[in-house]
Amino acid sequence: MEHFNFTLLNGKPIRIMFSHRDPSIRKSGYGNVFIKNLDASVDNKALYDTFAVFGIVLSSKVAIDDNGQSKGYGFVQFDNDESAQNAIKKLNGMLINDKKVYVGLFVRSQERTPTNGSSKFTNVYVKNLSETYTKEDLKQLFNTYGTITSVVVMKDAEGKSRCFGFVNFESPNSAATAVERLNGTTINNDKVLYVGRAQRKSEREAELKAKFEQEKRNKFDKLQDANLYLKNFDNSFTDEKLKEIFSVFGTITSCKVHFCSFYIWFTFYRMFKITSSVYILYWAGND
Repeated sequence: MEHFNFTLLNGKPIRIMFSHRDPSIRKSGYGNVFIKNLDASVDNKALYDTFAVFGIVLSSKVAIDDNGQSKGYGFVQFDNDESAQNAIKKLNGMLINDKKVYVGLFVRSQERTPTNGSSKFTNVYVKNLSETYTKEDLKQLFNTYGTITSVVVMKDAEGKSRCFGFVNFESPNSAATAVERLNGTTINNDKVLYVGRAQRKSEREAELKAKFEQEKRNKFDKLQDANLYLKNFDNSFTDEKLKEIFSVFGTITSCKVHFCSFYIWFTFYRMFKITSSVYILYWAGND
């Protein structure tokens, strides 16, 4: 691996690294460092050599465009967070090939704080209004926080309130104050109000997608400790037979025999059953 890593193949440097069955560490961003303002001459190998002095590097990559030219930024992932922090401490703000670089922890896009001014807003979304709440009521509730440019309570085709609306302020500070003061409050002992920044459809979809992906990752991470890997079985074993053997130890969510190399993956619903299952299987195979 050390000999062939970063060598050219069809004009492009190849990357060789150890395979990790569990992708949760890679996807979590643990020990992952982001570097920007890289000189165009810095390639994958130069990036690796620069950071390898701080610890074991699992992966290093300089982002390139369709023409194979550096985009000026890259990523390095260490096998532990301490190495990543040490690299950041020593290299952030230093010169690499005569260019001052930024080195910091990698942050996934859905976790980044907006830096283009989008964190400031004037349009406020309000929901959980009572059916009798009017535009005038909404304006009266919010006008103590600043100058309002428009107010609307959304209605259906029959003219009935849909129990949510929008209030647009002249000043972002007024909007932020209104959200801070009114979110979670009640009106006339009615429903609890939700008051927040009004989002575009694309923003709502991105937020929901990020939430879904996070829930999926959390579910995946929980199942990692419930997976069992078995090998050295003869080809008489079937999915049904294996499930029958292990079902006495807990609820099995998946069970599969791969005949090509005779290994089996299956997942227990109850993680605390794993130890006893492994013990029984080991004992049976060595009787």
